[in-house]
Formats: sequence, C-alpha cells, structure tokens
Amino acid sequence: MSRINLRGVGVAFITPFKEDESVDYEALIRLVDYQIQNNTDYLVVLGTTAETATLTEAEKTKIVETVIHRVNGRIPIVLGVGGNNTRAIVDQLKNDNFEGIDAILSVVPYYNKPSQEGIYQHYKAIAEASKLPVILYNVPGRTAVNMTAETTLRLANEFSNIVAIKEASGDMAQMDDIIKRKPENFDVISGDDGITFPLITLGAIGVISVIGNAFPKEFSRMTRLALEGDYQSALTIHHSFSELFKLLFIDGNPAGVKSMLHMMGYIENKLRLPLVPTRITTFEQIRLVLNELNIKC
Repeated sequence: MSRINLRGVGVAFITPFKEDESVDYEALIRLVDYQIQNNTDYLVVLGTTAETATLTEAEKTKIVETVIHRVNGRIPIVLGVGGNNTRAIVDQLKNDNFEGIDAILSVVPYYNKPSQEGIYQHYKAIAEASKLPVILYNVPGRTAVNMTAETTLRLANEFSNIVAIKEASGDMAQMDDIIKRKPENFDVISGDDGITFPLITLGAIGVISVIGNAFPKEFSRMTRLALEGDYQSALTIHHSFSELFKLLFIDGNPAGVKSMLHMMGYIENKLRLPLVPTRITTFEQIRLVLNELNIKC
C-alpha cells in the first residue's frame, strides 16, 4: 500500500447540476481543470459536499470515472466511502473497483449513534477490508456522535492503513490532544475552513476544504504559507476570507459555495432536495463580499 501525501489543500468536490437537476458532467470537467490549474493538492470525491446522498449509484460511478479520467494521475483522488451500515461498507471495499483512487475518506456512522466501542469496531472492520489508506472523518454536527481523541488515537496506533483524520468536531482542545499524542505516521487534517490557520499552527497538515471549490489558488496559498511558518502572511489571507467563512454555511452546505461558483460563471445554482439554494439575502451578501475581494461576478 503506497502512502498518500495529504499535506496542503484537499477540496471536498461539489457535484454540479443542470437546470433539470441532472448531473452536469461538462461543468464537472471544467471544475477539475480549475482545481488542478490553481494548485489544489488533491480532490475528495463523493463526500458530503457532493450531495452524495441524493445521487444514484449510476451517477456516482460516472462521476468517479469522469474525475479519474480528467485528473489523469496529476493529483491524488480521495473517495468518500462511508455510511451507517458497516457490513455494506466492507462489502463495497471488497468488491468495488478502486483503480485510480488513492485513499478513502470514511465518516463516523451517522443516525445510529454508536458508542465509542462501536465506532472503533466499525473502523476496525473498514481498515481490515480496505486495500487503500483510510482517512477517518469526525463531524458530530452531522453524525450526532463525537469520536473522542481516545478512540481516534486507538485506531491510529493499531492500524497502519488508517493514516489521517479529517477533524470537524469544532473542539480545538480535542484536536490539539490528538496532534500532541498521535503516532508519527498519522496526520490531522482540518475539516473546517475557518479554523484551518489556527489548527496548522498547532500541527495539522492542511485542510479538506469547501471554500477551495471556489478559491483554490488563494486558499492553497494561505495553507502553504502557514505550513511554511509564514504566519503573518497566512493570517492576512485568512482574515480576508473571514466574512465568507461565515456566509458559506449560513444556509447549509454546499448551498453557499455553489452560489459563489454560480456567480463566478462555473455552474448553475442548482441543488437536489432536500437541499435548496441560499436565500436571496445571503446570495447578495456573498456577492458584495466577492466584489470587495475583486472576484468577477
């Protein structure tokens, strides 16, 4: 198993839709090119931001094939493979074709509300079934259960193919504890754009970003400067995005970033129910901030 380099900015890739809500594969290809041309380090496909829960199996397959073909090995690709049915995920890992995929991102089981032992056993089964590196994903705001630092570190120490965690708990003390106590070959990745800068100063290696869909060049520069220790320059860029960080999720994800990409001319402003576009008031607030940042829209 080759190790994936997760340092820098991974983008939690959106799924563009046409006006009739079918997948816009031409826009998907344009977005892949936009990411690669603007220094994104890797793509995360079929995560939460991709509205994966609303996609058919055929659409998922075609999206992955389209991205793999367009990327053509130029940057790594991480695939979202998660859920709340452990057996189904294990079957998928054993039977699906993962050619062209460099690692999987697997979310803490949602809705079931497992205990910490249940979370551990879930990831143990995934690690034992996966031929690819596994990135844990802790996002209690969506899953209704927090994976503690103790559980994360237990998994990191016991399974060599569990290589990182995307941490979106919002608990800086918990994230700092993981960074402080983790094994050397395990990485912590920010799962929240707004705390990427401070988390890097604590020892995180980067971010899996939503705002990077719209601003890969600028956000990659901020992340690289922070990783290089140029905190003042990185902080300046971080502060320039502070208003957008607030607006990004006010009407849910990926409504905010899709409105940005729509203003920038890349996609239609379409989501699939139960998600809907941002409110007009939010849309106009975003437009004002983009104009202040001199982004054409």
